[in-house]
Amino acid sequence: MKIAIGGLERQMITYESVIRCPNCHGERREAMPPDACRVLYTCTYCGVCLQPKPGDCCVFCSYGSQPCPPIQWERAGGAQEHRE
Repeated sequence: MKIAIGGLERQMITYESVIRCPNCHGERREAMPPDACRVLYTCTYCGVCLQPKPGDCCVFCSYGSQPCPPIQWERAGGAQEHRE
């Protein structure tokens, strides 16, 4: 989501993502750390341990509805507004 503040367009950084397990298709909303990548996630439905797909930095980038905050920040080119 982009918003305009004082004539400048800024990218909103989100700190929640819905992870979808590729094994059982269970979904769960999870908080994302603001300055780190999460490389392991255990599905709360089937117990499978998820790891990032090749080329992705974390499980949020591979299986989440939103990429991790560091990637959001990178894609925004450094302009951000925090939203929790």
